[in-house]
Amino acid sequence: MRAPEDALAYALARLPATYAACAAVFGEARRLAQDFAPARLLDAGAGPAGGSWAALEAWPSLSAATWLDASAPFLDLARRLAGDGPGPLRAAEARRLDLTAEGVFPKADLVLTSYALAEIPEAAQAPLVARLWDACEGVLALVEPGTPAGFARILAARTALIEAGAVLLAPCPHQAACPLATPDWCHFSVRLPRSRDHRLAKGAAVPFEDERFAYLLAARPGIQAASRAPRVLAPPRTGKPGIELKLCGPDGVQTRFVGKRDKAAYARARRLGWGDPFEG
Repeated sequence: MRAPEDALAYALARLPATYAACAAVFGEARRLAQDFAPARLLDAGAGPAGGSWAALEAWPSLSAATWLDASAPFLDLARRLAGDGPGPLRAAEARRLDLTAEGVFPKADLVLTSYALAEIPEAAQAPLVARLWDACEGVLALVEPGTPAGFARILAARTALIEAGAVLLAPCPHQAACPLATPDWCHFSVRLPRSRDHRLAKGAAVPFEDERFAYLLAARPGIQAASRAPRVLAPPRTGKPGIELKLCGPDGVQTRFVGKRDKAAYARARRLGWGDPFEG
């Protein structure tokens, strides 16, 4: 992102989707950690700060934000977009910074890195995750594209964070080794509407798009998940006899069939979507 036009083109094409993915992740964090009310946000690799907007929507308790990014055009655009926005974003501290450079990140209750690890050399990713965790005093949120490569980055961070003493909030309902094996990978999807400008920027005809993403929510030990229910890992498969669900739980990946004859369970299963917890 070397020029303002580059940052604007990215915002038109990608900002709605990255915002939607972060909003979905933060919605799950709120569901699982209902007493968590962060005051300070660190958005590392903030870009145009779409993730910060999603964070403030989820937690109005946020009163201060710090943006870190190596791109001056991104930070300039983030300031412009926040100009008429909520106070914490208007007053956000924007620092131009290479995330791989040595140094200590400012402490924050909520630390976010979204769609940024992919831009970091592989050898520098683990040290970066460690520094983000050191800066985190509450919840760390990592969001990456929902590709096998994106999941691999999340999986490596998951292993390191467990070793560092983190409590996993989501999507994992357990602290055990990930049970998925290649070529499978853990990812989810959120549907978002497209504005007229968004459609024009992408040369698209349909008024929506589906953003695939992988994520991890890790917390300090004082913040416990409200539920450890198995998670739906794929779109439910509905047939005449009932619904088939692919679930990840403490016992690994399992397939659960809910038949129409069990009316109460079937009614609950019909409301489940990809990424939801299975409380049945």
